[in-house]
Amino acid sequence: MVYHLSHIDLDGYGCQYLTMRAFDAIRCFNANYGPEVGARIEEMLSQARTLRAVDPEIEILLLVTDLNLSVKECNALEKEALCINAKIQLLDHHATGATAAERFAWYFLDTGRCATKITYDWLRERYRFDPEGRYERIVDAIDAIDIWKSDSPYFEYGKVLLGMISGAREINRILFPDEDRRYKLDLIDTAREILDEYPLAQAPIVLDEALHGNKKRFFRTDADNTKDNLVADYVTQLLGREKERLTIHYRGYKGLLGYNVGNTSLIGNAFLSAHPDYDFYMDVNSRGNFSLRSNDKLDVSKMAEEIGNGGGHPNASGGKIENYKDSFVYEDLRRFIQTYIDEKTSAPSSPEESTGE
Repeated sequence: MVYHLSHIDLDGYGCQYLTMRAFDAIRCFNANYGPEVGARIEEMLSQARTLRAVDPEIEILLLVTDLNLSVKECNALEKEALCINAKIQLLDHHATGATAAERFAWYFLDTGRCATKITYDWLRERYRFDPEGRYERIVDAIDAIDIWKSDSPYFEYGKVLLGMISGAREINRILFPDEDRRYKLDLIDTAREILDEYPLAQAPIVLDEALHGNKKRFFRTDADNTKDNLVADYVTQLLGREKERLTIHYRGYKGLLGYNVGNTSLIGNAFLSAHPDYDFYMDVNSRGNFSLRSNDKLDVSKMAEEIGNGGGHPNASGGKIENYKDSFVYEDLRRFIQTYIDEKTSAPSSPEESTGE
């Protein structure tokens, strides 16, 4: 079993694009630099510990790509890996990891290749991956832009790839990490097909013009529509599927809490129409600003005024949470906001919240 942690840019997802095709049993995680790295490592280790408890004989590989770890982080990871009898492999190209790379045999550093290229070569050498070179050209395109090889024939294609992934923000990765990753890997796969089909000089233009249609294709489940409507329907379905873990309460009313979902009027109203047992929809962003929607069941202007010095209309309002504490772990964010609401209303909002069940 492979547990793969990677960065959140084109190069990071490029690594996972390859490993998802090389390994049958794999779980992926993504992190930006800073405290999120430690949180995702712990998430990865937690799942590995659970698996080890169930199957003492299974081989476990902890794979980290396109992220440089500190010596302290490496020591902690190695200690935990020994406890569960797991192997570690880190593949990176950032020079800031040189000190750690010198101290740990499993820390591979090469500043001359991007992480996707390093991962590709490692997979081919270690696991005989892609003997026909099917993924070699897309890897070269990612390598050209990530290392900024402007003289590479793949550089212009890499530029379009870079914008493609940085602009793929339709699914919030904190709220729905697996779906967000699947979306980005699907875009990379479609880009690989275009690169194989068209002459290299023409391919960047073809990909650039095809991006809108490629996105619509991913989100379309039935009849065609505008991209915004397709995304709204897709995200609404995700919210409905995960509604139990996204539920919050306010003065006896039941609501759903989104995080940086955006398009609040369209998605909020669509969710409330599909789930009449919910009284309000709340979406908060990384700065603590929130939007509220209701469907004639709760005057959210009064709710916004009470919890966020805000206001608006009975069915559409907003405000800002005082002393907001952002988090890249949704469960922590939901607990913070529920506690904040309870304190503002001076009463537990539901039996489950008050008892911690």
